[in-house]
Amino acid sequence: MKIGCTKELKNHEYRVGLMPSNVAILVKEGHEVYIESHAGEGAGFEDNEYIAAGAQVIDDAATIFATCDMIIKVKEPEECEWDLLRPGQILYTYLHLAPNPKLTNLLLERKVKAVAYETITDADGNLPCLRPMSQIAGKLSIQEGAKYLEKRFGGRGLLLGGVPGVKHGKIVILGGGIAGINAAKAAVGIGADVTLLDINLTRLGYIDDIFGSHVETLYSSEANICDSLREADLVIGSVLIPGGSTPKLIRRDHLKLMKKGAVIVDIAIDQGGCCESSHVTTHDDPVFVEEGIVHYCVGNMPGAVPYTSTIALLNETFRYANIIANKGLEYAVASNEGLANGLNTYHGHCTNKNLADSLGIEFVAPHDAIHVND
Repeated sequence: MKIGCTKELKNHEYRVGLMPSNVAILVKEGHEVYIESHAGEGAGFEDNEYIAAGAQVIDDAATIFATCDMIIKVKEPEECEWDLLRPGQILYTYLHLAPNPKLTNLLLERKVKAVAYETITDADGNLPCLRPMSQIAGKLSIQEGAKYLEKRFGGRGLLLGGVPGVKHGKIVILGGGIAGINAAKAAVGIGADVTLLDINLTRLGYIDDIFGSHVETLYSSEANICDSLREADLVIGSVLIPGGSTPKLIRRDHLKLMKKGAVIVDIAIDQGGCCESSHVTTHDDPVFVEEGIVHYCVGNMPGAVPYTSTIALLNETFRYANIIANKGLEYAVASNEGLANGLNTYHGHCTNKNLADSLGIEFVAPHDAIHVND
């Protein structure tokens, strides 16, 4: 198989879809690998390392898209890349299609075989390719939230960890998944007062066992959300419906309950965000203020730490790329239910139910879509 990896174009996105060590494995197994020049530079991997591993380094992305059977990226294609996608081409990357009907329709119209990192599952139903970035985003959310609480950014001018004689800051975390737990770890580590809300009581019990009295756990009801928002200095939105749109747990009118200068970090912005007033921001312009509340809604938070996040990401994603390369997508999906769950579009069919439900389009099961196109 001819496999290509292009440079990321999203604002301040320095991660890369393949490391030289991954290239060496693919080449050894008989595949041709094409890397866009400087694609790995931001994550600490130079062109000569890819060449030594057996890749062909190409100066322009268009040649790679035109040549390769599978394109491996980190983030969804930018609009300037859309015309480069070919019918039957495999696109393997984070897609987050639910809040992006325009890209979804493009992938369907062009009959792209799109596999999304964020909907691949393991044997236990977990999301292995989302996990490492959720871990990083969770920890970064506290780091960024603490920064934007500074007065110069419009925040309350509050130190979350406090000092002797002064109250500690209050952090409220919505969602007890991987991102939420890692946010809680970082929040406890700086000495903040932490409350975490979730609708899964089993999950809340697990979190209570981990953190004990360091984290207050609450059922995520409307009343508890409102009470928590009134007290919060920093709110972390870490709610997830795999492949689907994030529910708006923080409505616009909720902002009036909050303290002026409080901060919301909406980790869930990739899937539309869990705050009604959220919209995607960039690392260049990461925050905006609405109703006196600072919103941080960067859609690619882990891109700020590309060395750590590239290695962590590829520890999970490369194994599936290797399976697809060696077996072909169709056989890989047929023999691996987790990869079948990762297939979002196939030859004009939407093959992820949560995505189809979110956008109101027809769902075709992955195995049926492949059978129809045999």
